[in-house]
Amino acid sequence: MQDNKELNAAVDAWLDDAVADAVLARAATGLSATLALAAPSGRWRLAVGPHGWAVQPGAPADAADVAIEADDLAWLQLLKADPVEPGWQSFGAIIRQNERFSVTGEPLRLAHLLPCLERLVELAHRGKRRAEAPAAARDMALIQGRYTVHGAGHSPVSPVYWEESGAGAPIVMLHTAGADSRQFRHQLSDVEVARDWKMYAFDMPGHGRSGMPAGWSDGEAYLLTQQAYLDACVQFLEQVVKAPAIVMGCSMGAAMSLVLGARRPDLVAGVIALEAPWRAPGRRSPLLADARVNAGLHNPSYVRALLSPTSPQAYRDEACWIYSQAGFGIYSGDLGFYSNEFDGELVGRELARTDVPVYLLTGSYDYSASPDNTRKLAALVPQAEFHEMADLGHFPMSENPDGFRPYWLGALARLRGQMR
Repeated sequence: MQDNKELNAAVDAWLDDAVADAVLARAATGLSATLALAAPSGRWRLAVGPHGWAVQPGAPADAADVAIEADDLAWLQLLKADPVEPGWQSFGAIIRQNERFSVTGEPLRLAHLLPCLERLVELAHRGKRRAEAPAAARDMALIQGRYTVHGAGHSPVSPVYWEESGAGAPIVMLHTAGADSRQFRHQLSDVEVARDWKMYAFDMPGHGRSGMPAGWSDGEAYLLTQQAYLDACVQFLEQVVKAPAIVMGCSMGAAMSLVLGARRPDLVAGVIALEAPWRAPGRRSPLLADARVNAGLHNPSYVRALLSPTSPQAYRDEACWIYSQAGFGIYSGDLGFYSNEFDGELVGRELARTDVPVYLLTGSYDYSASPDNTRKLAALVPQAEFHEMADLGHFPMSENPDGFRPYWLGALARLRGQMR
């Protein structure tokens, strides 16, 4: 084994940071586990137990719960390259997009360690370039919360919760799978936008403050279908907004914004689809709703992998915090629509037969709904305009609201001139 002094120094510094990191310690509460790292020029072992994390002398990879192996240059790129290229930004990106790394471990054990593995990669990028953007004027006091009852999609004790702000032409914002309308608090509180637009964001059944979906008390499994989602959005538009609106959704919400534009163009003045998929297979995992896995730790880490490494840390954490509070099985159930049922090719062809203006905005670090996938969707819809958002990931409105804002304002300005 040939010594690589540069790599050894970089890994040693990284693991020293890890051992001292309070966030990593919290993520491993109650765990006893080992992690082996290997390269041609070195082997390292990190272990956690009742007394926290510690670096241990090297041991064979098969003696660890999780083993990660790569060549020397791959490890150096992970630890030192700045800016961070897509495919290197997170543990989730590495295992899905990066052939330079080999990861082995039993799936359940990987799920237990996922929060730690994501934090380790996050620590590898600490101190690297962060995106900077002018801070907008925001006033949370502009936001008012309300409840209304929509009927069949909800249990008798669970009305719809929604928030609104501003005055003017309406915008309805649709949250992502497993999340809620808090994702749009930075847009709802935008002082400049609130002068010209009436903004709404609501929580789907089983999300946020809307309470339980129908059938939950009887033990029914939650599974979101396209028709049920469409019905909930139509009810909100007809009963609350009461006028054609710009519909802005992200991820699952982006998919539905396109469905609404295609199926109910009478209710849609325009679409802003953030992180719109062509198709998104592979996002569902049985470990998202498994009693052996702490969903409050695992699921936020599952989505943390989709964030841009350049987004401000506090916003990254806020974007994930929402996922730590979701009801059991709700995120997984939402993915029944997003990952299994939605087909951008079919919906795109329907949209092409309407005159609904469509703006597609996708972050460069998103691998769930990648820029290339959204480009395929844009090519089907003559009236669609696509922009790749540099330095943003899968949750642009919440992970970096100021970085997202110029793209949002640009779409609103163009839609203002196109509204029917």
